[in-house]
Amino acid sequence: MSGATPPVMHRLRDLIDADRDGFAHRVFARLFGYSPQVRDLFPVHMSHVREAFVDVLDHVLDVLPGDAGHEELIELLAQLGRDHRKYGVTDSHYDQMAQALVSESALLLGTEWNAESAETVAQAMLMTTGVMRGAAQSVEGPATWRARVVQKFTINRERAVVRLAAIDPVPTLNAGQYLETRIPQWPHLWRNLSPAIPPNPAGELEFHVRAVPGGTFSAAVVSETAPGDVWTFAQAHGRLRVEPDQPVLMVAGGTGLAPLRAILLEMARRADSPPTHLFYGARFPGELYDLAMLREVATTNPWLTITGVVEETTDPWWVSGAVDPGQWGVSIARGKVGDIAARYADWSDRQVLIAGPPDMVTSTKLRLRLAGVPSEQMQHDPVARH
Repeated sequence: MSGATPPVMHRLRDLIDADRDGFAHRVFARLFGYSPQVRDLFPVHMSHVREAFVDVLDHVLDVLPGDAGHEELIELLAQLGRDHRKYGVTDSHYDQMAQALVSESALLLGTEWNAESAETVAQAMLMTTGVMRGAAQSVEGPATWRARVVQKFTINRERAVVRLAAIDPVPTLNAGQYLETRIPQWPHLWRNLSPAIPPNPAGELEFHVRAVPGGTFSAAVVSETAPGDVWTFAQAHGRLRVEPDQPVLMVAGGTGLAPLRAILLEMARRADSPPTHLFYGARFPGELYDLAMLREVATTNPWLTITGVVEETTDPWWVSGAVDPGQWGVSIARGKVGDIAARYADWSDRQVLIAGPPDMVTSTKLRLRLAGVPSEQMQHDPVARH
C-alpha cells in the first residue's frame, strides 16, 4: 500500500466528493439489483447510511495511496466488519459490494478508466471489503443476543428505567461499556445504550433512557416500551474503567450517569476501591432521580463522595411531585456540572471519567483542562454515540 501515489485514487475521491450522496445512491442501487433481498437489511430511510458509507470510502481513498495511517485504517475497517455482523451481512454481500463499487467507479472515471486504473481501484475495493469480511469471520459466537423487558418505570415525561432479563447467553461485558441495541418498535435501527448495573450471572440488565428531542429510538423506549418486549443486542464497546491505584473523579450529566453507576456498583463489591468523588448533574432538582441509591452506596462505602449539581432551583410542571434531592443529606450545588466539578478542588492527580450529553462532555473536558487536569487522565466514550 506504500510507494508512488496512484493519481487515480485521489482523482476518484474528488469525483465522488462532487456528488457524495448521488454516488452512494447509485452504488446501493447496484447492490440491491444484484441481490434484492439485501434491501431488507437496511432502514427505510438511508440518508445516514449513505453518508457514513461515503465517509469511510473517502477515508480509504485518502489513506491508501500514502505511507501513513494504514494500521488505523485496517482497524477501522475491521471494526466495521465486526459491526456489520448484526445486520446479517454474508460473504457474498461483500463480493457484491466490491463489484458495485468497481462498476460505479468505472462509470465515474469515464475515459480515465483503463487497465491500470481498473487494477488500482479493484485492489482498493477488494482490500476494503476483504478486511471487513475477514474481521467478521474471526469473531466467535453469535452476532446478536436477546433479553426480555421485565420492568419499566417512567420517571417523568422524558426519562424511564427499563429492566430486562437475558434470553440468550450474555457475551463478555464489562461495567462501563455500552451495547449496540435494537428494539421491536424500530427493527432496522440500532442505538448505543449503557447498562446502569454491572454484569451478573442472572443476565439482568438495566438501562436509564432519556427521550432525546427528535430521537425516534429513545422516544419509543420512554413512551412505548412495555414488559414482554424483546430487545436485541450486538457488540459491547467502550473503555471506561477505574484503575485501583489512583483516586478518581467522576462527572455525570443526566442519564449519562448509567455507565458510571455500573462502575460504582462494581467498585462497591471490592475491597481495594480508590477514593472517588462523583459529581451528578441535572438541569432540575427532580431529575436527580438516582441520588437516593447513590447515597446508600456512599453510606456503606466511605471511599465514595457525592455532590449533586442542578442548573435550576425549582422543577417545571412535568417533573413536579419529584422528591426533593436535598432530603438525602447530599450536598447540592447550583450551576453546570462541569463548571462546579472543575472549581471544587485540585483534580490534577485524579483519573477522570466523564459521561453525559456530547456538549456536557466537551465543556467538562475544557473546564478541567483549564483547571490543570492533563487530557490523558480523562476518559469518556465517543461524544456522538447517543
